[in-house]
Amino acid sequence: MKKIEAVIKPFKLEDVKDALSEAGVTGMTVSDVKGYGRQQGHSELYRGAEYVVDFLPKIKLELIVADENVDSIISVIIESAKTGKIGDGKIFVSPVEKIVRIRTGEQDEEAI
Repeated sequence: MKKIEAVIKPFKLEDVKDALSEAGVTGMTVSDVKGYGRQQGHSELYRGAEYVVDFLPKIKLELIVADENVDSIISVIIESAKTGKIGDGKIFVSPVEKIVRIRTGEQDEEAI
């Protein structure tokens, strides 16, 4: 099992969620986060004063998938989140050693 974390632009959340649902993903965790990458934030003007916004709003998706589905899920996220502009986000994949469903005690594949 793998944990996929995707950091995307907030306005792409519905597109990504719908595409993942069509791909058979049954659950995910969504968090509002802030961060920056190569774009290093941006400058804005407010009441005539310029200020720098260092951390940009992003959405972080977390989902657990079977090893054989990782590449297809990554492709779905890329296709649905991509705008072609800087700041589209990143995808991280890491191994998951154990999953336990609290309500039933089911473990690993049964708990997904």
